[in-house]
Amino acid sequence: MSSTLFAVDADESKFWVPENGIPVWAWILLAVLIVSMLAFDLYRHRDDHEPTGNEALRESLGWIGCGLAFGAFVFFQFGGQAFGEYISGYLIEKSLSIDNVFVWAILFSSMKIPLKYQHRVLFWGIFGALTLRFFFILIGATLIKRFQYVLVFFGLFLIYTGFKIIRHRDDEGENTKTTGLGLLRRVMPVSDRFDGHNFFTIENGKRAATPLFAALVVIEFTDVIFAVDSVPAVLAVSRETYIVFAANAFAILGLRAMYFLLADARQRFHYLSHALGGILLFVGIKMAISPWYHLNTYVSLAIIVSMLVGAIIFSERKARELGHV
Repeated sequence: MSSTLFAVDADESKFWVPENGIPVWAWILLAVLIVSMLAFDLYRHRDDHEPTGNEALRESLGWIGCGLAFGAFVFFQFGGQAFGEYISGYLIEKSLSIDNVFVWAILFSSMKIPLKYQHRVLFWGIFGALTLRFFFILIGATLIKRFQYVLVFFGLFLIYTGFKIIRHRDDEGENTKTTGLGLLRRVMPVSDRFDGHNFFTIENGKRAATPLFAALVVIEFTDVIFAVDSVPAVLAVSRETYIVFAANAFAILGLRAMYFLLADARQRFHYLSHALGGILLFVGIKMAISPWYHLNTYVSLAIIVSMLVGAIIFSERKARELGHV
């Protein structure tokens, strides 16, 4: 299909949007791909085992390959502008998700969840996150289309969040754990005993949540917090719901593998929080001024990539200086 499916003003003051809407078959294809990949991942990890570093690396590369392959589909089906928006959104979501991975590591450690059960918790956590993100994106995109001034509010919120991430606390995640467990205990009993990989067990004749379900609730609670940051950030580079949701979906589908790959490498990414904060500052400013000025998508992409590459290079130097390599 020709790239004329997307239209843009000559001065590029607006984002490209589908002239005739995204075809239904494209939504069906996206849904089938997501469900198929979730089913395949669940089948691969049907037995509880501790993933090795090599396994996590192979799976991470596989998930990234899937995300890039879908980007190729977007390019050939909808054109270069749509592809640029998708890749920008994918990189933003993927980079912000790294911070989420480190918070998961803190939560699992503090809640003493065995490594062999963590994939099961994260699988259902990702499943819930996909559903949550879809509704967040619909609400955000609808608000932006109906109330243009919301862009300024979202932009200022992202700028504020960017400063918070740059400051980054070592105990991040502890307050979330306490709040999440407190909410769960108000609803049902929570056992301190594991029952295999089951989320529920019978204790003293009553149905109770196991620590795995407690961890799942906390993971979902943290995703609400992260979604409030990441969804507006991706909406800063694209207003098309299909592109934004696809970028979110393919980025977070690989989070489980990324978690097992990076969870213990926090000290090696000393400047990562600075880069993530810088990305949010950048997209926040971009969104806040978008009613009057639209920065070219590929310029935005270059800035985001530069921040990430710079953070990796300087973090590696810092790690060597501190002897963490």
